[in-house]
Order: sequence, then structure tokens, then C-alpha cells
Amino acid sequence: MHQFRLARISLILAALGLNIAPALLTTAHAQAKPDAAATAPKPDMVRPDLFKLLDPTVIKELMAAKKYADVQEKVTKADAFADKTPYENYVIDRMRLALASSTNDDAMAIKALESVIASGRLPKTDQADFIQALANYHYNAKNYPKTIEWLKRYQKESATPLKVRPTLIRAYYLSGDYASAKTELLPVIAEARQAGKAPELEDLRLLASSASKLKDNAAYVETMEQLVAFYPADDFWTDLLNRMQSKPTFNTRLQLDAYRLENAALKTMAPEEYNEMAELALIAGFPTEAKKAMDAGFAAGVLGTGSNAAKHKQVRDKATKGAADDAKNIAGGEAAAAKAKDGTGLVNLGYAYVTMDQFDKGIALMEKGIAKGGMKRPDEANLHLGVAYAKAGRKADALKVFQGLKGDDGMTDLAKYWTLWLNRPAEAAAVAAPAK
Repeated sequence: MHQFRLARISLILAALGLNIAPALLTTAHAQAKPDAAATAPKPDMVRPDLFKLLDPTVIKELMAAKKYADVQEKVTKADAFADKTPYENYVIDRMRLALASSTNDDAMAIKALESVIASGRLPKTDQADFIQALANYHYNAKNYPKTIEWLKRYQKESATPLKVRPTLIRAYYLSGDYASAKTELLPVIAEARQAGKAPELEDLRLLASSASKLKDNAAYVETMEQLVAFYPADDFWTDLLNRMQSKPTFNTRLQLDAYRLENAALKTMAPEEYNEMAELALIAGFPTEAKKAMDAGFAAGVLGTGSNAAKHKQVRDKATKGAADDAKNIAGGEAAAAKAKDGTGLVNLGYAYVTMDQFDKGIALMEKGIAKGGMKRPDEANLHLGVAYAKAGRKADALKVFQGLKGDDGMTDLAKYWTLWLNRPAEAAAVAAPAK
């Protein structure tokens, strides 16, 4: 956001004043109707001596030759004239503005713009553009209160008030007025979504930061959810999932499920997370899942190094042995699971097959177990079935399962965030597509 710098307003020289042809004072007046001439308003004119200094043809040639010192000398001499009329001051300020724009003299440009706008002589169609130019000069000078002042005036006087909204939002934010920044950002993001477009990344980041500084946790989490939905970067997912797990109501029984989602959503987890996920998977009876977690950590280069290298190797070896034993013996557990009074055994056995990428067989057993019922925690069984569908690429089935999961122990959040992951942008989904 700090890199958002407005490009210098490149007001074409003609618009800045070099195309002005000030009226030259002359004694030639219409004689046919002297009374009418006497009562008619005098046209805006520049005295001959002053005109000699500001002759547009000469000034244009000097500017084209980049003889800015000569132009400055003429403007300074013109400014020294006594008893200048408002129009003469206006002409001088227009020339000064053209010079300031060409020489990157922002201080001069600001002063000249203020004078030109205050003169009231700009055509209505040009007035708003000059106001915007002044606001942008103030923005680039980091004078955010003045930026806000002039942008709000632009919005009042212009037929296109939304044109300057991005700059106004950033000026509010940089001035420390996070409440106004948030107020302005909410409709911007809502309008994008209503139009079926992804909100701008910078707008979402600004809204999240504003909400954070306002200690508005609800708005912050909602914005982070939009960030992972449209821009699923590891940093955004990590922040969101950490906040989910830090809620006082989050049940640590769902910790392994949180790691499952994190492992799916992130390119790389933290080393301690790979290790803990593997240990929890071993305790839960899923050694193949544990092995995959450790293998991913080693492949990412975050495990097997440093002071915990020996521990990492020990957990990996244990998971590898368990996975090999499970692959040999898993079929033998089907009969016992089928005879059990409830469906817990079938669901767990089915999920074990899913960890081995035997999706069809595993999902069929899980569905059979859930239909059998009698489980102590049916919602967790359904959560695991939804995860299995997701891993198998059965998006519609997974979404249907997640839609029915509720619970303030973390179940609602897990279901919502799996849904966000499943609905992630197509390019991100392609990277994580399951092997066929």
C-alpha cells in the first residue's frame, strides 16, 4: 500500500496555460453605439507591457527548448508588476503552473493550482480536473489532510465523484483515519462482488489492516476470509487458521482436522506443524497420513535440519513403518468393522484407505459407516467424509457435506474454510488437483 504513488498529473501544456491568448489592450472600440460600449463589461485583458513578457508564442518556444530559467525570469518580472488585475494574476498563475509542471517543482505547482482554482475563472469542465491535480500533488507530498480536503471538494463539484475514491481511501488510511477508510472500502468491495468480480487485492489488504487497527476482529476475519477466497496465499491462510484455532471455543480434539485443512491450503507449513500433524495422525491410527505429512516437510526442506533433525527422523521412521504395516494388514480389519454395532470402525477404516489414495473404496466404507450410525461424534465422521470427497476431487459432494456441519467448537469454521478452499480460483485449484 505504501507503494501507491500517484503519477504526476500530466496536464497538457495547453490545459495549463500555454494556449492562453490574453487579450491585448487596444484603443480600437466600436464607435457606432458609444453608450452601449460605455456600459458593456470590459473584457479580460493583459496590459501590453505585461503581454510582452507572457507572449504565448515566445513562452512556447522557450518551453520547447527547455529554457526554463528564461521562462521563470519572465514570470517573475510579470509578477512584479504593480496593480495587477485579477485576470492578469490568473494568466501569470497559469504560466507558473505550466513551468512548475515541466520542472517538477511541486511546491510551485501547488501554490499556482490553489490560485488558479480560487480565481473562479476556470471553465466548469476544467475546474474538477484542476482540483484533482491539486489533491494528487498533496498526496505525493504526503499531506494527507489536504489531500482529503481537495478530494472531497472534487466529489462535490465533479460529475464523476467515484473517480477519486481509491486515492481518498488511501489518504484516509495514511492519515490514520482508519474508520473512514473502512467505511469507504466496504462498498468498493461489495460492488466488486455484486458484479461477479474479485475485489482488488490492495483494497482487501487495506480493509484488513484498517479493521485490525480499529480492533474490529469480526471485520478483520471476514476480510481474511475474502482474501483466502480470492487470493489464497500461504500468509493469508496461516493468519486465518491461526485465528480459528486461537478461539476460546476451539476444541483441541479437532487439531488434526485443522492441520489437514492447513496442509491442503498451504504450499508449505511450519516444521513443527508437519511434525505435530504426523504425531496426531499416528495417535488417531492413520500412519500413512503421518508419513505423507513428514515426507512433505522433508521435501519442503523444513524438516530434518537443525536441533530437531533427529526427532524429525524418528517420527518419520515410525510413520513409514506404520504405513507399511497398515498397507499389509488393512484389509483384515474390514470384517470386524462391518460387524461392529456402530459405524465408527467403518468410517475410520474408510478414511485410512483415503489416506492411501484409494478413494473409491475408502469413501464407500465411510458412507456405509455413517449410514449405520450409532457414532458418538457423527459430525466429525461427516467432516472426514467431506475431506475425503475433497481429496478425491468430488467437489459437489464435499460442498454438500460441509454445508450441513455446524458447531462453535471449530466445526463451523472448518466447514466454511474447506468450502473456501474448494471454491478457490481455478488456477490455484489446478495446482492442487488430485492425481488420477
